[in-house]
Amino acid sequence: MKYADEFRDREKAQILLREIRQLADSIEITKKRPLNIMEVCGGHTHSIFRYGLEGMLPPSIELIHGPGCPVCVLPMGRVDDCVAIAERPGMIFTTFGDAMRVPGSKKSLLQAKAAGADVRMVYSPLDALALARKHPDQDVVFFALGFETTMPATAFTILQAEAEGITNFSIFCNHITIVPTVKAILDSPDLQLDGFLGPGHVSMVIGNSPYAFIADYYKRPMVVAGFEPLDVLQSIWMVLKQIVEKRAEVENQYARIVPEHGNPPALEAIGKVYELRDFFEWRGLGSIDHSGVRLKEAYARFDAEKRYALPNISIADPSSCQCGEVLKGVLKPWQCKVFGTACTPETPVGALMVSSEGACAAYYQYGGITRQSPADADMVV
Repeated sequence: MKYADEFRDREKAQILLREIRQLADSIEITKKRPLNIMEVCGGHTHSIFRYGLEGMLPPSIELIHGPGCPVCVLPMGRVDDCVAIAERPGMIFTTFGDAMRVPGSKKSLLQAKAAGADVRMVYSPLDALALARKHPDQDVVFFALGFETTMPATAFTILQAEAEGITNFSIFCNHITIVPTVKAILDSPDLQLDGFLGPGHVSMVIGNSPYAFIADYYKRPMVVAGFEPLDVLQSIWMVLKQIVEKRAEVENQYARIVPEHGNPPALEAIGKVYELRDFFEWRGLGSIDHSGVRLKEAYARFDAEKRYALPNISIADPSSCQCGEVLKGVLKPWQCKVFGTACTPETPVGALMVSSEGACAAYYQYGGITRQSPADADMVV
């Protein structure tokens, strides 16, 4: 395939759906309960709802929306730390756009900007470094967040700042890792999962071998999936095929993008600049061991956590917000008691309604408040 519309072909989708129904009908467990397949990445969640895929699947398959949205899993206390840095005199605080409106305990970065803080949206950490060059008399901090997908860009920027001898640039490091997160979900007693759609963008960096424990230890199939409709449907078919054949393997549907062993230059930069934290707090998931990274001591001068005094306080979400249950797949977004009423994209209570990859934002934008019935669903092409 060469063009995007080939990955959205209606006839091919119908063939895959027929195959999926036949496989699902042949799995004994579906006579008792639906098969629970988690798409780890928020990008998959948006594709699923944008193209109406969930409504096209048989009722015997339940898609569980996982924690693969880095903005969504950011706890309130870390947002408060961002605001504290941004409100320092002479500070330029830079961030990706989808982190601007994530609520802290008192305000978001956007509200801090409205109150006078110099908060600027950038498209890459190199944009933040360019601001540091342009404003040598001001401190510039980049809000570094994301899974392994965005870690290399931040690492290369740190190395560039070191090479140029730039002293007024640092990062507030909130990069997180995918493997401990998936393990924490698999160890959770709240959720029975039968298979996974693996994150395509993360896997582009780390490859497929880090997921081997899912198949080897937990005996669950994982298929690293692309983001077009046919990618998602084929990946679901591949998961079902493994279940029918009583296999548990890591397979790569997204082979056109994801190399088996990852991206060597990116992995080298990650290994050079970062080290694992002992633990990191996640919104809704609590503290997960070795699930975040920080800068190594050799790069401590670029670490905003060491350069500035931060509140560093753990703060619980509002009692009305059920982001944690949604992140763990225990609730669907529309089952949250404030979804679509008190919590909307214009007035978000939780981070899942803010991010472009958030499950609640996907439901709100494409799915409405109640789940669409399979009989009424059709794919947009």
